[in-house]
Amino acid sequence: MAFGFSKIELRDLAIAVFVLALAFSSWNISLLPVTLFVIIIAFAAHEIVGHKLVAQRFGYFAEFRMWPYGLVLALISSLFGFIFAAPGAVYISPVRRKFAFHVARITERENGIISAGGPAVNIALGFATLAAASLAPAFSDIFLLAAKISFWLALFNLIPVPPIDGSKVFAWNKLVWAVTAALAVIGFFIL
Repeated sequence: MAFGFSKIELRDLAIAVFVLALAFSSWNISLLPVTLFVIIIAFAAHEIVGHKLVAQRFGYFAEFRMWPYGLVLALISSLFGFIFAAPGAVYISPVRRKFAFHVARITERENGIISAGGPAVNIALGFATLAAASLAPAFSDIFLLAAKISFWLALFNLIPVPPIDGSKVFAWNKLVWAVTAALAVIGFFIL
């Protein structure tokens, strides 16, 4: 299956990345360039590597779409010190492209694995950037910000309430959910 982006998907990703960067920078324009860089990595990796590529690996069509209400909630909640980090999602079509016209229902296992992919990517990024902060002290502020945002995205997405990723992981495999959530909590509180 070919990997690519539609113009709508690229637009939606760009808007979601910018809004999240603004929210995580606490509306501080001087912090925006660094936060934008971090969000491009942490959020885009969560959605593209963690969800889209995993769904495509299962043979499904997958594409990111922004959620306008989620974008507004991210901006408003950031004013109160909490970021509602749900600016959109990767939507998955149950039509498997590799089998022309074959409609397949996404299984609970597949949905759980696809949903766990995003938080797993953020947890890996969080620990990697945490380690990088100690190895490259000159850039530790950027690496620590990347770790903080990555762990926050993982924690937020593991909330076991529909339609958030955590609800799908929890429904599929409670042990996977518990281990993933524990790693996200540990990483977040190391900071």
